[in-house]
Amino acid sequence: MKRSDFFRKGAEGAVAAGLVSMAGRAAADPGEGAGRTTDNWIQVATGERGLPVRKKSVDCDVAVLGGGIAGVCAAVSAARNGAKTVLVQDRPVLGGNASSEMRVHLNGVNHLRPDNYAERETGVIEEILLHNRFCNKQESWTVWDHVLYDFVVREPNLELMLNTQATDAVMRGNAIAAAKCWQLTTETEITLHAKQFIDCSGDGLLAATAGAEYRTGREGKQEFGEKYAPDEPDGWQMGCTLLMHSKDMGRPMPYSPPSFVLKYEAEKSNPRRSIQEFKDGIWWVEVGSKGDIIAEQETIRHKLMGYMHGVWDYIKNSGKFPEAENHALTWVQSIPGRRESRRFMGDYILREGDLVGHTHFEDAVAFGGWSLDEHCWGGIENLDDPPSYFHYHFKKVYEIPYRSLYSRNIENLSFAGRNISQTHIALSSSRVMATCATMGMAAGTAAALCVRKECNPRDIATSHIGELQEQLLRDDAFIPHRPANDPEDLVRKAALIAASSTKSGDPKLLADGWSRDFEGVEHGWESIGLPAEVLLEWAQPVRLSRVEIKCDTNVKRNIMMRKDSKVSFNYWNDVPTEMVKSLDVEARVDGKWVKVGDNGDNRTRLVRFRFDPVRTTGIRINLKETYGAPNAKLFEVRCYES
Repeated sequence: MKRSDFFRKGAEGAVAAGLVSMAGRAAADPGEGAGRTTDNWIQVATGERGLPVRKKSVDCDVAVLGGGIAGVCAAVSAARNGAKTVLVQDRPVLGGNASSEMRVHLNGVNHLRPDNYAERETGVIEEILLHNRFCNKQESWTVWDHVLYDFVVREPNLELMLNTQATDAVMRGNAIAAAKCWQLTTETEITLHAKQFIDCSGDGLLAATAGAEYRTGREGKQEFGEKYAPDEPDGWQMGCTLLMHSKDMGRPMPYSPPSFVLKYEAEKSNPRRSIQEFKDGIWWVEVGSKGDIIAEQETIRHKLMGYMHGVWDYIKNSGKFPEAENHALTWVQSIPGRRESRRFMGDYILREGDLVGHTHFEDAVAFGGWSLDEHCWGGIENLDDPPSYFHYHFKKVYEIPYRSLYSRNIENLSFAGRNISQTHIALSSSRVMATCATMGMAAGTAAALCVRKECNPRDIATSHIGELQEQLLRDDAFIPHRPANDPEDLVRKAALIAASSTKSGDPKLLADGWSRDFEGVEHGWESIGLPAEVLLEWAQPVRLSRVEIKCDTNVKRNIMMRKDSKVSFNYWNDVPTEMVKSLDVEARVDGKWVKVGDNGDNRTRLVRFRFDPVRTTGIRINLKETYGAPNAKLFEVRCYES
C-alpha cells in the first residue's frame, strides 16, 4: 500500500464525513448536493472553473449525537452489537468534560459510605480506563484524547465525525428520519439517515428540534415528594465551571490579572469555598442560570474567565497564600464545562426518592452512587452559600431504569447522560461521567437490539427488557440485583466446576450469574498462588466455539486519571495488579487436551476466546500470571456454541 493510500484509508475510516470531492463541478445540479452556487473557484492545476461539493448523505443503523463519555460508550456498544453506527462530536476531541479541553475527573461510584470504597463501573467504560492505563502511563491529558480516539476508530462497525454538530431533525411523523449536521472543518452539510438516534450531547439540540418533550429548572418539593428540592419550582440550573492548573516554577512568579478580571470578594465568601488545593484547580468557579442557560453560554463564559482570574489574583496578590509565590498558571480552561440544561422526558422520570430509597426497577440497566451533590444555584455569584449542597451520601448503589433513557413522544430517540428523564435533584447525582457511561452502554446496546428486531425503544421496555439485560451482563455491564441467567450459556449445564486450589470463594460461584462481590456477599473464586487452573466438565459432549471469562480488576478501587495522580486504598494510578495478564484455554477432545486459546498480554477484565467449533467434554483454564497480585481471582466463566 502506498503511503498516500494508507493515510487516505485511515482518514476515511475515522472522519469520512470530512472528505468531499474537490474536483471541478461546473455542470453540477445545486439541488443534488453541489452545495453553494456562487463559488468563483479556479482550479489552477487544470484551469477549470467549478463548484466544490459541500453536501453529502450518510446512511447508518444507529446515529449517536455527542462524543462525550456517554456517547462513546453508546456508539461502541451499538457497533459491537451489530449495528452500523455513526458517532457525531462537535469538538475536535472526544471525551466531553473528561477531555483535555475540560480535564474533569471521570467520577462515578467513587466512595460509598461508611468506608469510602468504590463500586466501579465495568463494561465499555472500564475498557477505556484500562486502555488509558496501558497507553498513557505518563497521565497526559492530551494523550488521553488520543487514547479515546484510538478506542473509537479501531471499531470496524463505527464511523466517527469530529467537528460536527447535529443541528436539526428531519421528521417522519413521530420519528426522526434524519439529522441535519454541519461539519465546521470541511464546510460540509451532512444529512445523517438512521433507524435509531441516541442524543448524548448533554444539551440535546437534535432532540429539541425533533420536538422531544423536555424541561429545565428545579422541581418543587410537592411534584415528586423530594426532600431536597426547593419549596416552589424555579428555573435555576446548576452552572458551568472553568478550571485552572498551576505549577511551582522554583522561583517567584508575579501575576498581573487581565483586563476582563472580576474581583473575588473573599471576605463575603462561605468558608466552604476552600482554595487550599489551588494547584489542581478550583471546581467552584461556577456561574448558574435561572433562564436559558444555553442561550447565555457566551455571557457565562466571559464572566467565568473574569472570575477565574479574580480568584487567582486573590491567591497570588492578597498576601494570604505565601505558598503560592512560586506558582504560575500552566493551563486555563476556555470552554465552560456544563452540568445541566435540558432534561428530556421518558416513560419514567427518575427522582430523588428512587435514589435514596433504592427503588428496584425490573427494567434496571444502569447504576449510580455519587452523592446528591447539588451545586449552589448562583455559583460564584452567590458567595453566601456553600459551593455545593452535599444533601445525601450513599451507602449503596441505586438503579437507573431503561424507561428513563428514551423519549416518551419521539419513537426512535434515546438518551444517555445528564439529559435523561430525571428531576433536577436526581441529576445532582447521576450527572457524573462514569454513571453516564453505564447509561450509554445500555442505550447503545438497546439501539442495536431495536435495529435487529425492527422495533423502537418502548418496545424493548415492554417486550425485550430481559434480552437487553442479558446482553449487557454478558458484555460486562453491572446491573445491581440482576444476576445473569443466559439460557445459551453452557456452563449452566456443567456437571463439574473445580479448581486446582482455592484461597477464597468457591469455583461453583463462577456460574452464579454475578460478576463481582456485592454488598458483602462473595461471588468469585481465588487461587492459592500461580499457576492455577479451573476445570469445567460436562456429562455429555458439548459443541463449543467461545469461552468468556471475567477476571478481577478490583472494582472497589478507582482507576480514572486524576490531576493529582492519587494512590490510596480507593484510588490507583496504574493497571490493577489483580488483573490476569497471561492465561490459556484447553478443550478435551477425544480424550486429549487441545489448546484452543492463548492470551499472554491480556488488557481487559472480560477475556474472550473464539475458536473453531470443537466437540468437548471439558474445558481447562490455565492462569499463569497477573499484573502483580500473587493469586488470580475470577468471577465468571461462560461457554457458548457460537
